[in-house]
Amino acid sequence: VPKKCQKAREHFATVRTQMESLKTKFPTDQYYRFHEHWRFVLQRLVFLAAFVVYLESETLVTREAVAEILGIEADRERGFHLDIEDYLSGVLTLASELARLAVNSVTAGDYSRPLRISTFINELDSGFRLLNLKNDSLRKRYDGLKYDVKKIEEVVYDLSIRGLNKEATGGVGGEK
Repeated sequence: VPKKCQKAREHFATVRTQMESLKTKFPTDQYYRFHEHWRFVLQRLVFLAAFVVYLESETLVTREAVAEILGIEADRERGFHLDIEDYLSGVLTLASELARLAVNSVTAGDYSRPLRISTFINELDSGFRLLNLKNDSLRKRYDGLKYDVKKIEEVVYDLSIRGLNKEATGGVGGEK
């Protein structure tokens, strides 16, 4: 995993170069006029950066750190920036991928990873519940997080029923 993360980080150098080029293609005061042209790509890049950071440290990457990885600004006033909604959408995509990783980890015999993912996703869900999301695409994506939480809980429950999480948690069976 560390080698794959390092290789992914090397690809972000190309992304930074492309972002530098993109910044010069439109007037800085018209960011939102053209935002739809790169919105999806930015959300995907946020997910990729967040996934690499999660695999390296099992922590949530900050918006500022993602902006630095991508070579753009975090602050709106400083020009081409990472919009907060794009950041949050990318983080929600991370949650979906971690739900898949939890299932695949069990298949690979790693019974402790789903427990750690469960803790992380539950904390992420708690943070999103604090937000007052409008009825827009971000809200719909957040609604999908509930299914990811449920999927991971089912994996953890199955591990508990089979007694496989005892070795992963040091003998504390069934607790999350």
